[in-house]
Amino acid sequence: MIRMLLRVLGHDGARPMRRTVALMTATAMAEGLSYALLVPVLRALFGSEPGAALPWLVAFGAAVAAYAVLRYISDLSGFRVGTVLLRGMYHRLGDHLARLPIGWYDAGRVGEVSILAGRGLLQAMSVAAHLLAPFISACVTPLTIVAVMIAFNGRLGLAALAAVPVVAAVQIWTGRSIAATDAERHERDKEAGGRVIEYLQAQPVLRAGGRTAERFRLLDDALSELQRSSRRLTLSVLPGVVGLTLVVQVMFTVLLVLGAYLALGGNIGAAELLTILVLAARCADPLLSLADIGGKLRSARAELDRLDTVLRTEPLPEPREPVRPDRHDLEFASAGFRHGDRTVIDGVSLSVPEGRRLAVVGPSGSGKSTLLQLLARFYDVDAGAVRVGGVDVRAIDTETLMARIAIVFQDVYLFEGTIEENVRLGRPDADDADVRAAATAARLDEVIERLPGGWAANVGEGGALLSGGERQRVSIARALLKNAPIVLLDEVTSALDPANEAAVHEGIERLMAGRTVVMVAHRMRTVRRADHIVFLDGGRIVEEGTHDELLRRDGRYADFWSLSAPARPGLA
Repeated sequence: MIRMLLRVLGHDGARPMRRTVALMTATAMAEGLSYALLVPVLRALFGSEPGAALPWLVAFGAAVAAYAVLRYISDLSGFRVGTVLLRGMYHRLGDHLARLPIGWYDAGRVGEVSILAGRGLLQAMSVAAHLLAPFISACVTPLTIVAVMIAFNGRLGLAALAAVPVVAAVQIWTGRSIAATDAERHERDKEAGGRVIEYLQAQPVLRAGGRTAERFRLLDDALSELQRSSRRLTLSVLPGVVGLTLVVQVMFTVLLVLGAYLALGGNIGAAELLTILVLAARCADPLLSLADIGGKLRSARAELDRLDTVLRTEPLPEPREPVRPDRHDLEFASAGFRHGDRTVIDGVSLSVPEGRRLAVVGPSGSGKSTLLQLLARFYDVDAGAVRVGGVDVRAIDTETLMARIAIVFQDVYLFEGTIEENVRLGRPDADDADVRAAATAARLDEVIERLPGGWAANVGEGGALLSGGERQRVSIARALLKNAPIVLLDEVTSALDPANEAAVHEGIERLMAGRTVVMVAHRMRTVRRADHIVFLDGGRIVEEGTHDELLRRDGRYADFWSLSAPARPGLA
């Protein structure tokens, strides 16, 4: 458990955790040793000179006070380490998730990551603050007391020691018996979390279908399965709790019977027997608490396992000796990429000179958006290379690469906060004049003027309080503020109404001016002005050239144009 925790925490977090564990162990030993002073205290009280117990009582009080100080320091250290590690682990997990390939985030990851980043991480990191100290105390303090008992009376001490492997066996058996049930509950928990998110995201569809009053069957089924698996988990824990209680009670009974037998035989006195029973009772309390602590630790261990699995997932490798490109031309050199068993990009070769515009068109599923993702190194190619300024993107460190690229997606995600905070994500250190200029260029100023609160207006979670066109303008303003030399556009106007499309198009034109651009589009308004156009189908380039050249060939692009142009009168 502690090894797993240290591995998850990494080098920086492991050192303070080791210090805290050592301090907690010393505290637990001090607690057990303080009870050793009960031996001379009780012996004097039941002997011929009860007054001789006073110095031992003072020593016992001093030992308990010293233990209390140590306990305070160790608990405080646990809280502080837990708080610091929790904050550090959020940063570490976030940084790691940001470096994982986009392909890692399949449909099942949404619920899993949301649970792990929320309750899971909090539960895993609570080990240091809330669980480690009582667990160490429940293990070390009884062992220390047993050592004192052996030193005081070998036969009774060894009888108590015989219970140690039995208690350990019960704990191991309990852990194994609930492991499968706990794994099942986690799967049900993950599925239910995903269904809750799906239910919330599907509200527009459900309401449009008139299904607002009825229950969402998929969510109900997931919650019912979660309830059943939770019940099975609770039932699987009961045998271990009952078994541990029986072992402790049997141990205490055996010591009582053996002590009485020795006392009746004259081998030990009443004072010694009473001392042994008091020490045994002090062993019983922490041992009984192992049932509750052990259950919480097993749950935390399961979260640590899942956290460790995520952290050990290999991210896209960073170059050991990164190269900084001094140009901003783009090139695909026989690039190939597979997603699972499907070939998405198949031997694509093309180049975009610095400051020129490339348009990528084609049917849905042809690999258009994947080309942009390969340029931004959301994935690594399986064959060939993708180059920026003549340098393979795999030889450029992520920070340098992303500083050169501004991306505007079709589906814009805004973080909950103000409009200004979302625009400033493009360049957090920008001054107010630059932010306002970017907003004006993206025609976001029109939105700001009509919103209550203006720049301080809250966009809601995911930008839900803004329309699609308004979110798109925020995204363009963010990209303009970033002022990157390379711009990637992914069907940014495909779902907008004419008024918003005109405004967004104007902002896009300003964003593209003087930059190297790769745009994916279905609508022809911006495509026809591209310097070069490629028609992609099945991950391959089937046609390429300028707009006029492709129309003259009367091929796939011409068909695509004829289907799109009637929807935009006057563009042909």
